[in-house]
Amino acid sequence: MPTHKWSQQATEHSDALTLDRGVFAQSDPAEIARSLKRSAEHSRRRKATPFRSAMSMLTFYINRAGKDLPEKQKKILEAAKDELRKAFGKET
Repeated sequence: MPTHKWSQQATEHSDALTLDRGVFAQSDPAEIARSLKRSAEHSRRRKATPFRSAMSMLTFYINRAGKDLPEKQKKILEAAKDELRKAFGKET
């Protein structure tokens, strides 16, 4: 029986995006956003726009890993959402 959770499998083997290894463990929100943007723009398998695909993957990771993430990393990932909006020109 596999020891990995389905959410880990989904993050690692997403049909929508090919993610850089360790993207969600980085300490720079802007770098996380750049990496997700790059992955979303280069993906030919995504069904939504690059912005929606990238934001969905980030939100999915936060929601699924949330209870196990250190508070510091949660804050970094939440800040990456704002950086992702900026990177795609979706600032509010």
